[in-house]
Amino acid sequence: MRLEGEPSAEVRRECRREREELVRRPMVGLLNAVADADPEYEDFSVWGYGDVLLDAWQRQRAIVRLARSVELGVRFDLDGLEVGLAWWYAPSEQIERYRAAVADPGSGPQLVAILTDLERDGSAISGDLLKRPLRGHPADHPRADLLRHRSLIATRPLGCDDWIHTSAAADHVLAAFHQLRPLSHWLVKNVS
Repeated sequence: MRLEGEPSAEVRRECRREREELVRRPMVGLLNAVADADPEYEDFSVWGYGDVLLDAWQRQRAIVRLARSVELGVRFDLDGLEVGLAWWYAPSEQIERYRAAVADPGSGPQLVAILTDLERDGSAISGDLLKRPLRGHPADHPRADLLRHRSLIATRPLGCDDWIHTSAAADHVLAAFHQLRPLSHWLVKNVS
């Protein structure tokens, strides 16, 4: 295939129309179907093809904005679909609110339970972390690891089965978004 490895800019330009038809438009259709099924997901963006990102021709990404710095994401590449929720690129006041909510004896354990459920269901939890324990909190704080986060991301691969080329793809994305809903609601309530 001409796009394997690091294709030249000329090859990428030649394949641009085909990529638009086979990759980007289906992602727009998928997100429209998701938004039609649940109005909470109406505010979405599907990136266009560009020369800025070196590997943009290999994958397609889209986001659904839930609040400032809180986004659901869908990524399609050769491995299939992946869905995630990210709280990232947050301003300092959001990071302070996040840490206060994590330290809180009510909302902190609630976040731990949500993340435990997501991990049990196959999501990977990651984010940008401070290297050391957070000042002002004891090193043995029960949620010390969560207090170190400056971003919080939950991702889950959905795979590349035959359903990916059918309208059932929207059902799979909606189901994954539904699993992420407790975390998205926690973040919107406590951070944004």
